[in-house]
Amino acid sequence: MPAPAHLDPRLLRAFVTVAEELHFTRAATRLYVAQQALSRDVRRLERELGCELFVRTTRQVTLTADGERLLPYARAVLQAQDDLLAAAGQARPLLVDLNSPGLTTPRRVLHRARELAPAHELMARYESGLTGAAGELLAGRLDVSFGRFAGLAPALRAGLDQQPVRHEPMAVVLPEDHPLAALTEVPLAALAGETVYAGAGNPRTPEWTDLARSLFEGRGIALAPPAPLAVGEEEFQRIMSRTRHPILAVVDFPPLPATVLRPLVDPIPLSPVSLVWRKGMIHPALDALRRAAAAVAAEEGWLRRPDGGWLPDRDIVVMAGR
Repeated sequence: MPAPAHLDPRLLRAFVTVAEELHFTRAATRLYVAQQALSRDVRRLERELGCELFVRTTRQVTLTADGERLLPYARAVLQAQDDLLAAAGQARPLLVDLNSPGLTTPRRVLHRARELAPAHELMARYESGLTGAAGELLAGRLDVSFGRFAGLAPALRAGLDQQPVRHEPMAVVLPEDHPLAALTEVPLAALAGETVYAGAGNPRTPEWTDLARSLFEGRGIALAPPAPLAVGEEEFQRIMSRTRHPILAVVDFPPLPATVLRPLVDPIPLSPVSLVWRKGMIHPALDALRRAAAAVAAEEGWLRRPDGGWLPDRDIVVMAGR
């Protein structure tokens, strides 16, 4: 069989990863693909090259003689590709939106990515909400953001890709003299009759307000009307101290003076957090950011849903990667 005129680098990366792991499931996890898709890619490469690269049994995977011979060449091709992408990426940093200063989830992922890719510049930005960031992502003025992907409008989602990162338990911020502040955990039923602020009217965070509306429905919890858009912690605190409304938040929400943060329970409402980027975007640091998100999520159990965890059906579908 004549040599193919072109080989898809994706197929070579599939081959090299399986050769390094000698295990299709572990290789698929490294590449963020389904095992079946990885097996198809390896089979396709074998057909195009006209030789078998692996011996597969129910117990083990080993390289054939042809696989051993071709492995250093495949690695050289992929290294050349990585060098090319790195050279292209040196022109600018990867711009990573962390939503707001002090939020733990995106900050931890960014810090791990910097450890994994010290040669690349990853710069933090703060766009407040995923809807606000999505327009910047699609325009190419921002590279990556975090947030509730299912809460975006379909037209925005169509141009973006996502990777689930965390089911983050939700909480409520209360004035320190609020009657519920004495509790260590606040049952959702205890908020019946309360008016809770969840960003209504903020054009950058409608995905958060929509999540709150779904959570409050049928529980006697009112959604606070729009408040003046406060920029900065001091202004936010001033506006909230005037209304004295409890604030819907997440368990890692940064502390505010004269307030307490209490986790919500019975059920535990979850805020679904995804890593989001523009479809087709190529940047050498994006892979490091995705690997960092997967690693931290696995270490912390971020993608496990607690017993009794609450999440809208459409978010369950998105967070399952479907």
